[in-house]
Amino acid sequence: MNDITPTSAERAAKLEGMGCKRKRVEDIRFVQGKGNYVDDVKLPGMLYGDLVRSPHGHARVKKIDTTKAAALPGVVAVITAETLKTVNLAWMPTLAGDTQMVLADGKVLFQNQEVAFVVAESREAAADAVELIEVDYEPLPVNVDPLKAMTDGAPMIREDLKDKTSGAHGKRKHYNHIFSWQAGDKAAADAAFAKADVTIKEMIIYPRVHPCPLETCQCVASFDKIKGELTLWGTFQAPHVIRTVGSLISKIPEHKIHVIAPDIGGGFGNKVGAYPGYICAIVASIVTGRPVKWTEDRIENLSTTAFARDFYMDVEIAATKDGRVTGLRCYTIADHGAFDACANATKWPAGLFSIISGSYDFPTAYCLVDGVYTNKAPGGVAFFTEIVGAGPSRACDILGIAMFDSAEIRIHPTGSGICRLGTKSQGQGHETTYAQIIATELGLPADSITVEEGNTDTAPYGLGTYGSRSTPVSGAATAMACRKIKAKAQMIAAYMLEVHDDDLEWDVDRFRVKGNPERFKTMTELAWAAYHEVPPGMEPGLEAINYYDPPNFTYPFGAYICVVDVDVDTGQTKVRRFYALDDCGTRINPMIIEGQIHGGLTEAFGIAMGQEIHYDAEGNVTTASFMDYFLPTAVETPHWETDWTTTPSPHHPIGAKGVGESPNVGGVPCFSNAINDAFAFLGSTHIQMPHDHWRTWMAAEKLGLHA
Repeated sequence: MNDITPTSAERAAKLEGMGCKRKRVEDIRFVQGKGNYVDDVKLPGMLYGDLVRSPHGHARVKKIDTTKAAALPGVVAVITAETLKTVNLAWMPTLAGDTQMVLADGKVLFQNQEVAFVVAESREAAADAVELIEVDYEPLPVNVDPLKAMTDGAPMIREDLKDKTSGAHGKRKHYNHIFSWQAGDKAAADAAFAKADVTIKEMIIYPRVHPCPLETCQCVASFDKIKGELTLWGTFQAPHVIRTVGSLISKIPEHKIHVIAPDIGGGFGNKVGAYPGYICAIVASIVTGRPVKWTEDRIENLSTTAFARDFYMDVEIAATKDGRVTGLRCYTIADHGAFDACANATKWPAGLFSIISGSYDFPTAYCLVDGVYTNKAPGGVAFFTEIVGAGPSRACDILGIAMFDSAEIRIHPTGSGICRLGTKSQGQGHETTYAQIIATELGLPADSITVEEGNTDTAPYGLGTYGSRSTPVSGAATAMACRKIKAKAQMIAAYMLEVHDDDLEWDVDRFRVKGNPERFKTMTELAWAAYHEVPPGMEPGLEAINYYDPPNFTYPFGAYICVVDVDVDTGQTKVRRFYALDDCGTRINPMIIEGQIHGGLTEAFGIAMGQEIHYDAEGNVTTASFMDYFLPTAVETPHWETDWTTTPSPHHPIGAKGVGESPNVGGVPCFSNAINDAFAFLGSTHIQMPHDHWRTWMAAEKLGLHA
């Protein structure tokens, strides 16, 4: 008989806790086609919605004739802004403190803006009815250039704001102005430039790009007239936020709104906010008394949903003769489109300052950002700087709600458990990694923990997943909830072992008596005891909830190096080698981290080398499909060499920092710098992104490099 007791290391390995390359448990259903997405939701009597969209970038809506559409067999209802006004739902709040038309109210402000919503018995009938709706437009002057937004005589985008001198973030200095945000020391920066040996100045454009999730935005709304309750399934990165916004708009009490986010095919910040399609589906379900499904197509997703960047940065650097930087100034125009609907924390309208100063030792720096309205789709990607983990309430809130996050853990009598969280995975592997945190913290096997997200009826309130905030905020909440459970388990163990709490020490999966390791109680034993053998006066059960308001952000960092070959005759660029070193603090699952870095670098490659949501002078989106918008495939994507160091965050319970956005942040300038460095020795100035074949060829042409 083998009586050898497993070592601590052997027991730790069996838990598959933090640091283990545990296989993703969610992939079992995904690779078999057993995922449960919004389009899999099919309810009895379900109707289908489709949107009429504007062909103009800016125009007055003179008349909407729905007669032919309403008469089409299968059409149940047609909703316009006038319909929504009867129930006070024509406008909705945005996460950035602005308001946005649900359907065009008087005029359209960007191409493909939502004008009317058709509800029909089938998708085909709804699509046919959309084509029959006749809208009389009066075209207006268009402005898609943010640099001209605040000039005299620029087209007024938001007539509803023309008399307002202040907005959500302070004073407005022009009718197309949204906010001014500044950081740093202007006086000190100006002084550094006044005495600098050398100064350089460059206009750097970071074009508008799109996250392009595999699954587009969609929802199913079902209103129960008897109970007065609304159930909403959707592609929501922040289900609780959608519930709150839905309640504010519809006036349905929040406890009677049930929001469910099932499996989601990618998000990248694109699915944080509330879109008109969601509101229209809700209204249609209330009006018809039947469930209503709305699904956007790829062109709608690319041309109307939340974008990223669109920054025009006037950057200056002061330096000594030997090249030491002494000061930095940056003035940025941020193009927010027709409505300020970005997912930035409302206390921090622009996260630009720390990314432009980066890892460089600037003694002084100053940044000023002006947000402006143009005739483009609204939006913006959450945080994109290397300050991640949006959460500290002193700096971050959305609609006045602090950006904490939450975890609720219940350990069952047999030692298995469930963890419910306010975040929502869109492919990050939360079902795997959160269980690993619990495994390490509580000494229970990761396979015995179920992780559940996306259901506002069961999950504690949280602000969702975006901006690399899941591990820094909700991961911390998970660890802290575990520690509450562990503290109670320790008291139960002390009672059972007839010692004081302080006489026990933790050993991987058990509490043992100090100096007498043969006397111990495992967490599995303590879970059972929690339901029948607790100390007198103690409540039974082993569960805890934690709402975590971080004391600070987290600061992942890294170093990326790229070597490229540029063919000046064709403009083609080949990545010879790309090396990425990241430090995301404590590594929960190295395999998942590597996958996130691969994905982020591929996204960065697409942004730097070809992606741009482009508008012509009339406001037409010229890159609204994958025929025109570059999305890297396995054919174009380079080989990634990844590496890491580990510097635990000093103010995070497990020392984690987050990793999802790091490769996007570091990768884009790395590619761009490699291209620019290739031309710099020939006398070229900065070449703007994206570095597609045409722009690279043109740069070579200007330098006379063609044969």
